[in-house]
Amino acid sequence: MGAIFKRGRVWYIDVRANGRRIRKRIGPAKKIAQLALQDAEVKIARNEFGFAQNDIFIDKFFEQFLDYSRANHQPSTCNRYRAVIDHFKHFAKKVDDIGFLSQVTPKTLDLYKVFRKDSWVNANGKPVESDNDVNRHTRKGARAHTINFEIGALKTMFNLAIKWGYLKENPTNKVKPLKVNDSKPVRFLSDKEISKFLNACSPDLYPIYFTFLNTGMRKAELENLEWDDVDMKRCKIKIRRKEFWQPKTGEREIPISDKLHKLLTELKVSNDKSIKSNFVFPDGAGGMIRTKLRERLIRIAREADIEGLTKLHTLRHTFASQLVMSGVDLPTVMKLMGHSDIQTTMIYAHLAPDHLADAVNKLSF
Repeated sequence: MGAIFKRGRVWYIDVRANGRRIRKRIGPAKKIAQLALQDAEVKIARNEFGFAQNDIFIDKFFEQFLDYSRANHQPSTCNRYRAVIDHFKHFAKKVDDIGFLSQVTPKTLDLYKVFRKDSWVNANGKPVESDNDVNRHTRKGARAHTINFEIGALKTMFNLAIKWGYLKENPTNKVKPLKVNDSKPVRFLSDKEISKFLNACSPDLYPIYFTFLNTGMRKAELENLEWDDVDMKRCKIKIRRKEFWQPKTGEREIPISDKLHKLLTELKVSNDKSIKSNFVFPDGAGGMIRTKLRERLIRIAREADIEGLTKLHTLRHTFASQLVMSGVDLPTVMKLMGHSDIQTTMIYAHLAPDHLADAVNKLSF
């Protein structure tokens, strides 16, 4: 049998299920606590208390998930999951009744959304542990699309927990995403900025950043690009799966422009004479490139007096934005970028007002 007890002004229920003790906060009303206790005892009798027989401590599950992620995901994906887990554990410290995985409920996740909106956030995305850490680089509240991504990541984790027998149902299924109205505008380079940036590049970095701007490739795609992926006769670059790496959203082909074709031809001749590596952009020993491309990009942008250029992804945005402003339709841009959802490509739609107007004017009635 269970019991109810009061702590301060709040009533709790105290029950045992599957051999372990569970205390749950109910609220200020004793009658509701009594009804909650009756409901819990019925669920325990029917083995419907909401957790599986081999329920697990939430910290232990997160450890197991990260081990799984390291074995099955790219390092960048694993790091994103680790960041979400850090945020959730930071939140869990402030909630008394979260210890086991089964105790994560839709209400818990709704409270997590509130917590993330009210918390201070570092520029690098890491949680701010105390008010003493608040500075000019921190801001109040994670953005809605960030929180939605985190709930989606937790959904993936909890689906795996169901597969492993730790949960009966996924608590994220009843959680609504936040309305996104606080996204930052997409940063892309103007023609003038592109020229200034490329002119400021050193000879060893120019081919790399020029390729980013002319293909829209992701960082990992460029780092893993091999000469076997470059078809100079067909003027195509193939983003394809390999034994040591797989692309984020499947395989695709990217056409090679005339200027990029000329650059790659010269680069191939140069590599064959010196390094003789199968990587298009190798390190000094012929292996995968190890240059810290983001740090070098920031330094070049500073030297070229280009404001707000702090991410490699800006070069990918520039490729897509320039295509849209040149009149290329969004489904085509989606294929070239390797987006899995047209909604992702829609962030560039506002750049093509004249193109969209021309499409409407083609109607014959």
